[in-house]
Amino acid sequence: MDNYIVSARKYRPSTFRSVVGQKSLTTTLKNAISNNKLAHAYLFCGPRGVGKTSCARIFAKTINCLNPAAEREACNVCESCQAFDEQRSYNIHELDAASNNSVDDIRALIDQVRIPPAIGKYKVFIIDEVHMLSSSAFNAFLKTLEEPPQHALFILATTEKHKVLPTILSRCQIYDFSRISIACMVEHLEYVAGQEGVTAEPEALNVIAQKADGGMRDALSIFDQVVSFTNGNITYQSVIDNLNVLDYEYYFRLTEHILTNSVRQAILTLNEILSKGFDGQNIITGLASHFRDLLVCKDEATLILFEVGASIRERYKETARRCPDRLLYKAIEITNQCDLNYRLSRNKRLLLELTLIQLCQLTQPLTPDDNKKKLLIEPVGLSGEQRQQQSPSQVAAVVTTQLPAGKPAATTAAPPISTSLKKIGKEEEKKAGEKQQGATEKEQLHAFGIADLLKWWDAYAEQKGGNAYLKGIMANCKPVLQENYYFEVAVHNPGQQDELLNDSVKLLPFLRRHLKNSRIQMRIRISETNEKKLAYTSSEKYEHLLSINPLLGRLKEEFNLILD
Repeated sequence: MDNYIVSARKYRPSTFRSVVGQKSLTTTLKNAISNNKLAHAYLFCGPRGVGKTSCARIFAKTINCLNPAAEREACNVCESCQAFDEQRSYNIHELDAASNNSVDDIRALIDQVRIPPAIGKYKVFIIDEVHMLSSSAFNAFLKTLEEPPQHALFILATTEKHKVLPTILSRCQIYDFSRISIACMVEHLEYVAGQEGVTAEPEALNVIAQKADGGMRDALSIFDQVVSFTNGNITYQSVIDNLNVLDYEYYFRLTEHILTNSVRQAILTLNEILSKGFDGQNIITGLASHFRDLLVCKDEATLILFEVGASIRERYKETARRCPDRLLYKAIEITNQCDLNYRLSRNKRLLLELTLIQLCQLTQPLTPDDNKKKLLIEPVGLSGEQRQQQSPSQVAAVVTTQLPAGKPAATTAAPPISTSLKKIGKEEEKKAGEKQQGATEKEQLHAFGIADLLKWWDAYAEQKGGNAYLKGIMANCKPVLQENYYFEVAVHNPGQQDELLNDSVKLLPFLRRHLKNSRIQMRIRISETNEKKLAYTSSEKYEHLLSINPLLGRLKEEFNLILD
């Protein structure tokens, strides 16, 4: 009985023309050969099974071919090509760096570099998984890689380029191999199936290509597995059964339940899927991809992003017409959030069911009460970080707390998680009572001048003896009265602005009460550069002194001084 050869080896590319899905790279290599512009070192990097080592072998074989074809392909007739095909060529040396990663292995390779080729022009050294070399092996290899003999050429291959030393990368021409598209893999699988006398449905080959995740070697390995399972008759159903892939039909059924707001039917469908042994996270990630596919099917411009068989494509397009964009956007967000929370969830099945309930509610019409459920929180002012991002001329924090005279300001914030519903209800009743009481009080609009404002401004500052920083700000930054009972305070830096703004919830009621005017408002701005700047904190004083005498910084460093 003849020895069986797996498809990944039997149909391994032997020419540039037979390489699948890397046309731009093979064209570049053929042009380099044609123009006789060969580098001394190449780095082929990319995912597994996309043709890195195969291209390296084809390249090594072609540059040593004694009678290359017009398209710069190897002739497969000359002595060099025959020696390569029979694996007896002394011009091509392969080293697996995963198992030969020591300094001694590299030194043995360097010794072989000195020997010129017996046949052909070049001696090619292919080092696979080069990122597995040790640091000392890399360092021993550097000099030879940078200045090899005229007859030596190195081709390094790796799946993890980021692990290769930058000094190695700088000495190589880098070729990035991309994942093979599903269309290219399906086309090649159809060719292999025809050569092997296997019948295969296009949808079945499409599932194999998706399962391979861009690697042609993986696709051929899965193809051999499915051929053994089906005895040479590959169908869509047999592929999903053998590879444990969730059928598209379940996703369409769930979508139908979501569109018709059938929560119970959706949960029953989920139970049917789980009973077949599918993992919950695979279900939710597949459902998220399903909604993404529906979204790209809604527009001909994005249809190129959808890679499935023709029959399933039409069904996707038909279902996509029934799904509003808003529903798909929200469905993708909900399923993605479920995917993120799945690993941490204690009750994973309940999480899946809650997700389906949320998805079914997307098609439920809103009631008038739903539109009223909005949390109204209006900010008092910008945060310190936001104000620092603005220019001084743009910064004008306006405190707009509208309170009756004598009433302290109340901030609106969401209750903490530990707050009980009973407590929240009492707080709401208290706020409603205060609001009603404030509305009944008579508004006060007593006129006042700048002298009155300064009098009570200083009086409030004297009360802040415990807060020396705020007292200093109010002593050096006096208010300026403006129209409509507004006054403006020019501060020197964002820190002063934050301090004064935070205390405004107590300052404004104090001024309104003593000036008998409930419409008093305050604006706070950072002064321009030509205004007087004062130093209050230790850091500000140090920076001011440092600008006068730069040697102060050297003194601080030499004596290891710290600021209080």
